[in-house]
Amino acid sequence: MPPSRNRVCTLRALRRVLLPCRTPRARRHRRLKALDGLDLTVREGEAFGFLGPNGAGKSTAINLLLGFLTPSGGIGTVLGHDVVTESRHVRQRVGLLPEGYSPFDRLTAREHLDYAIAAKDADDDPDVLLDRTGLAREARDRPAGEYSTGMRQRLALATELVGDPELLILDEPSSGLDPGGMAELREVVREETERGTTVFFSSHVLPEVEAVCDRVGILRDGRFVAVDTVDGLRATLHTESTVTLSVEDPRLDVDGIDGVSSVVVDDSQLRVTCTDPAAKAAVIQHAADVTTVRDVQVEDASLEELFTTVTNGNEVAGSGAEVDA
Repeated sequence: MPPSRNRVCTLRALRRVLLPCRTPRARRHRRLKALDGLDLTVREGEAFGFLGPNGAGKSTAINLLLGFLTPSGGIGTVLGHDVVTESRHVRQRVGLLPEGYSPFDRLTAREHLDYAIAAKDADDDPDVLLDRTGLAREARDRPAGEYSTGMRQRLALATELVGDPELLILDEPSSGLDPGGMAELREVVREETERGTTVFFSSHVLPEVEAVCDRVGILRDGRFVAVDTVDGLRATLHTESTVTLSVEDPRLDVDGIDGVSSVVVDDSQLRVTCTDPAAKAAVIQHAADVTTVRDVQVEDASLEELFTTVTNGNEVAGSGAEVDA
């Protein structure tokens, strides 16, 4: 994200320590660091993937950003407001889709949105918001207690968009959505970031994160162990990529190209495994120079593979948290 864009969220050494219960047995337990010194800058118009295994501290971090919890140390600002002393101002400018959203069973979708619009003193049209999130028109005047999980999620997303918030926090937003709903969710995120809205996207559905996010931050044990673009993580972790070429003559000498680790020939198909991103282009160019190339497919390490590597291994050096920007 270009440094010229305004900072929307800045964290400096943010900590949250949980104290044990005051019982004789609990006194023997250590204090638990739910968050241990988070440093991060997220800018205007950025879609930031907020990832980590269960218990890594994602929910704690979101609650700190919104002022629902008080940090034990460090500094946090959101949209220029301190998360401790000015949390009400933060929440007025943020749209939150919480995990496990539960609407009022007796209220219709329109009534939910009418209430949210009045509470934020906004002038949104409920139908426009519900059109964006894909809730069927025939369902909008039915009690939300009759809704499926996916329908409730569409209503929750529409409610979050009320008042044109400057920051959207989506916590497991694809829960219960069918493929069509997930495509609509991706479109909403793209539209919002193009307008300059910042999006925090926390999900265990990693292909969705990879599809919409500019950068990802991976938490482990209360600390960021990686903050970078997906391509940046691939380069830093030296993950393998596979280039599959359909060629007229598969007898190509690509073994000597730097970064090529293995070559498999199968009839007219060549599968080349590369450990260096630059090797992919070199292999394709060499093939085009010496034979007819009918088709090329490149398969990079998925975000799921990168996530597993990072959460099971060491911290990624030089991650792009942009703390000094």
